Amino acid sequence: MVVRPWPEPVESVAAFLRAAGAEARIEQMRAVTATAQEAADAVGCTLGQIVKSLVLVCDGTTAAVALVPGDRRADTRKIARALGAGHARVARPDEVLAVTGYEPGAVAPFSLARVQHVLLDRSLLRHRTVWCGAGSTRHLAAVMPTELQRLTRATVAELT
Repeated sequence: MVVRPWPEPVESVAAFLRAAGAEARIEQMRAVTATAQEAADAVGCTLGQIVKSLVLVCDGTTAAVALVPGDRRADTRKIARALGAGHARVARPDEVLAVTGYEPGAVAPFSLARVQHVLLDRSLLRHRTVWCGAGSTRHLAAVMPTELQRLTRATVAELT
């Protein structure tokens, strides 16, 4: 049997998770999972168990990531307030790639050197397992929400 390596961004996520001693697993999906609904359908979980990694630009210069459940809409005013910023906006696709190294729809919330702040919506903590991006639109990582918080060093807040 020929073992094909994962794409480089996914292998980078896997290496980070191994080095962190994370209780997480990466799975390759048959279908594209670029949206929360596509991810929930591929995994067979509720939409609320999918973690959207939203890249934001605060006060025009500060990069942040908000981790919000797939069944809710992020509130940029709440995000700005949680960060002590005057304004937050969702990053453009080119900014997402520049800041995270991941294409939109494939953002993994781990090891983001150019991101100054990570926030985690409190409602994600109610689940036993959540699924987040793992570096490509066909790879997802399953992780406990408390482990996700630890790995991302996220601040818990009301973001939706």
